[in-house]
Amino acid sequence: MRLVLATRNPGKIREMRKMLDLPGLNVLTFEEFPEWPQTEETGETLEENAILKAEGVRDRFGLAALADDSGLLVDALDGRPGVHSSRYAGPRGDAELNMDRLLAELHGVPAPERSARFSCVIAIALPGGELQVTRAECEGSILTRREGSGGFGYDPVFCPSGFDCSMAELSMEEKNVISHRGKAMRAARILLEAML
Repeated sequence: MRLVLATRNPGKIREMRKMLDLPGLNVLTFEEFPEWPQTEETGETLEENAILKAEGVRDRFGLAALADDSGLLVDALDGRPGVHSSRYAGPRGDAELNMDRLLAELHGVPAPERSARFSCVIAIALPGGELQVTRAECEGSILTRREGSGGFGYDPVFCPSGFDCSMAELSMEEKNVISHRGKAMRAARILLEAML
């Protein structure tokens, strides 16, 4: 079975490939296609955006496609940045600027009120029109400054519950065990194993 990862994000591709090492599954990425569709993330929820991306790639290439949409939901900011996480500081999707804006908005907010969670929705769109969706979250809090150099996105400012370090200070293996994407990918892997 050929499965296209519907993302151009190298961090996501690394994490997903590692978790989709299944016999009989040939994982493809944007690098193997000369014309990659640009999907506008116009959904109002993570689920809507994940489905838009998966179906867009499936419809373009006629192959099964897997897409995720993830967001950081901060309680003190009424759930922002949420569905706009990757473009929080503007349309360029710059992780450093996104973290700058987040830290500025939380300036002076005490530690007990900095609770947050990463949320991930994964959609698998099959050529016959079938759609499978998985969801997962990772609870934690927002740090007052960046810590660590691993991971991507908001990882340097997110401390997962039960840890005293940022997500960016964990190894990829540790991160995949507890992360929102890791949990959602394990559920997606079970679905793909059944299809194989």
